[in-house]
Amino acid sequence: LTSMHLAGFRKELLDALSEFKKKKDWGMFINSCYIHCQSMNSLTWHSPSAPRINNKTIAESVGDWFFNRREVKEIDCEYPCNPTCHNAVLDQPYNEE
Repeated sequence: LTSMHLAGFRKELLDALSEFKKKKDWGMFINSCYIHCQSMNSLTWHSPSAPRINNKTIAESVGDWFFNRREVKEIDCEYPCNPTCHNAVLDQPYNEE
């Protein structure tokens, strides 16, 4: 994939979520990290080196949304802008052993 393809995907995703963004009770955390299954891995979910948007990890943002501490609509800049990302293509499916 090229940066152009990823930018196109990002635009289509954000366009599709335009109505969703208006719903105050619904939360989102959309980062530009090139990796899947971030919520299943403690390194990317909530660790000192976890990806962040506005200095919040995925876990912190989900907690803020779930416990109604704040409205969570975190949308990252375009790939590859976020220096906190773990960009990776996984050769093996995630295994929690």
